[in-house]
Amino acid sequence: MSSPTPIPLHGMTDVMVAEMCAAARQPAFRAAQILDWVYAKRVRSSETMLNLPKALRAWMDDAISWFEPQVVRCLGSADTTRKYLLRLEDGRLVESVLIPASPALYGEASDRLTLCVSSQVGCAYGCKFCASGLAGWTRNLAAQEIVAQIIAVERASGERISNLVFMGMGEPLANFENLMQAVRILNAPWGVGIGARRMTISTSGLAPQIRELATQALQVRLAISLHGASDAVRDRIMPVNRKYPLAELVEACEFYATTKKQTLTLEYILIEGVNDAAADAIDLARLARRLRAKVNLIPYNTVEGLEWRRPEEHVQEKFYESVRGNGVNVTLRREKGHDIAAACGQLRLQVETEDGLIFSGQSAACGGLGE
Repeated sequence: MSSPTPIPLHGMTDVMVAEMCAAARQPAFRAAQILDWVYAKRVRSSETMLNLPKALRAWMDDAISWFEPQVVRCLGSADTTRKYLLRLEDGRLVESVLIPASPALYGEASDRLTLCVSSQVGCAYGCKFCASGLAGWTRNLAAQEIVAQIIAVERASGERISNLVFMGMGEPLANFENLMQAVRILNAPWGVGIGARRMTISTSGLAPQIRELATQALQVRLAISLHGASDAVRDRIMPVNRKYPLAELVEACEFYATTKKQTLTLEYILIEGVNDAAADAIDLARLARRLRAKVNLIPYNTVEGLEWRRPEEHVQEKFYESVRGNGVNVTLRREKGHDIAAACGQLRLQVETEDGLIFSGQSAACGGLGE
């Protein structure tokens, strides 16, 4: 038997494994057995695949790349939020944040366990409050590297993840093909088996990709990292708005909501003196009503060295009451993981700076890691 180009362990699809078995001159039913070992039983070598012939197991050692990301650092929070820093095969670092459901200031909690997943090493979109882009963009994550974050965190934590949000490091929709491949593996019954409606993809506002996502068969949910309900605000803190202004973004969101028959989520980080005024609340409520969207209000994680600050609690509550009073389904979230630098990109910058992998970097907060 001659082995094909090695398949990354967590990039396996049913088609790929079927082709591998065919190349190894094995019966078709072996593919389902292999996928069960990889995704259900989570083995990391062929040795424990005891229902496979020894000859096939030996052949698979060359046919499969068995690398799994290494947990470099794990920080636990007082609210049980945990941040995992993972080292990839090329030595690059990405972050995943495990977020338990916890009480909101307003709104109901649930018992779900959510993992915030990265899609890129760094980010090219330069949101002013986000640590992911401070060291620039390095590369997209391959599909298997996205999937492997879930496998690695479940192994390290000993817990089963029920929900996924793609709003960690990077802009998910800028890595569209790899993201979609990963989502299919994560969703498939032969794969990780997480329901599509338990996955949320977040975007800072890539309008063309939102439209493309609407055409996909998978019923994943969409969240918009809005953070400003006017072009003036978004232009100030989110450079992507200059390419895709609010009107274009809203049209793409309407297309998505109509096509998918789904409720959108608008993520809105409250930043003192930037987007927390009474007029901002009215603009946000108007936009949410137009899109029939729900709103997550997230007080900004204040970080030394950056100009941004979180509003006082009474300002947060007044903003919440204004949005709610205008007929919008809105939740004001408690911060999660502030004591462990849980905002995307923050821990990576710290460790890369310590390791000398980048010249400099600040511990900046993205502030948007919600459920």
